[in-house]
Amino acid sequence: MKILVLGNGAREHSLCYAISKSPKTSAIYSIPGNYGISKIAQCTKIDLNDFDSIHTFCQKNQIDLIVVGPEVPLVEGIVDFFINKNIKIFGPEKFAAQLEGSKGFMKDLCEEYNIPTASYERFDDEASAITYLKTQQIPIVIKADGLAAGKGVTVAESYTAAEQAVKEIFAGRFGKGMEVVIEEFMEGEEASYFICTDGIDFLSLASAQDHKRVGEGDTGPNTGGMGAYSPAPIFTQEIKDQVDKKIIIPTLKAFQDKGHPYKGILYAGLMINNGIAKLVEYNIRFGDPECQVLMLRMKSDLVEMMLNTIDGKIKDTNLKWEDDHCATVVMASDGYPGKFEKKTVIKNLDKLSNDNNFQVFHASTLKEDSNIKADGGRVLSITAKSNTLQDALDKIYDSINLIDWPQGYFRKDIGYKAIKR
Repeated sequence: MKILVLGNGAREHSLCYAISKSPKTSAIYSIPGNYGISKIAQCTKIDLNDFDSIHTFCQKNQIDLIVVGPEVPLVEGIVDFFINKNIKIFGPEKFAAQLEGSKGFMKDLCEEYNIPTASYERFDDEASAITYLKTQQIPIVIKADGLAAGKGVTVAESYTAAEQAVKEIFAGRFGKGMEVVIEEFMEGEEASYFICTDGIDFLSLASAQDHKRVGEGDTGPNTGGMGAYSPAPIFTQEIKDQVDKKIIIPTLKAFQDKGHPYKGILYAGLMINNGIAKLVEYNIRFGDPECQVLMLRMKSDLVEMMLNTIDGKIKDTNLKWEDDHCATVVMASDGYPGKFEKKTVIKNLDKLSNDNNFQVFHASTLKEDSNIKADGGRVLSITAKSNTLQDALDKIYDSINLIDWPQGYFRKDIGYKAIKR
């Protein structure tokens, strides 16, 4: 099969890596891709929102399957578009994609179907939001009701910070016309739980935990993710059974009831406290950086799982995972998620050898003047698996020490909660 992967991050690089191992794969293409992806896929620069041009590319190259990495095209309805063109595409349709596209939609659905989550209120004007804030306890969570690349959530430790977050959202920092969702702060430890569903049945993927904050000790502003590991020890079988029963199954039933069955990856961000899990948020695609650790641990044929999902035969998929522990550490441009210098030179990547136990997934790189350069905030995702999480992390950090990139930043404490436990 000729397979097209949409996106240009480390998530998409890891998807290309897993797809390349499938016996069903004859060729891999990527739009737009990056330097790392270009090593295993033919990359072409096309705007991901230009569905007609992507369709023309698919016709020209006889694409059999499209895999959508990022959330924006899903929210914009790319799956509906290509279903109408009779080209197989992996991901949820536009209606279901509102689960990530609108925090308010997600919270309202949770309320309607009694899915455990933080209490909340929605606001479409600044004055009402700030008036409500004054009646609430601190800390409190302020969310932009829309896509914000992982940066539209503020955990406010003071009323001043909460008010500022509200004002920034209404001022258009994350996009025009966004509403605000104000949630109670939930204590506990986060975990990421992924399922794959054909709209009726679902398969559980391996658990993972990511580190969203930029600073060590999980401090500082939220990012798209600074590292992850799998499996997540906190996500026990007991927790999984509870989440399936009270969160996943009611969610899938909601979309069946509404006439829009959810197909694809569903990613539940959870807060676990005293053995009880609540839903923090839903994402409608593989997480980044969780995807990197999942793809390195996956023993099964990813392409087969995707095809069975599209064809309503998810029950025919037998998912198998490596018993190893896997971790990834994100190397970002110094200053991220704020201002940072672009096109800084990264040296010595050729000193790192990729194999089944170690991969350097590129998140935002290009090749220019014979040099590999950073071209964004999160740039590399150094990923390894081993018998223990500590061994995997040791291999990652030893490898990072070989990379010559003075403008790079990374957290030195990825996985610390799991190791401590």
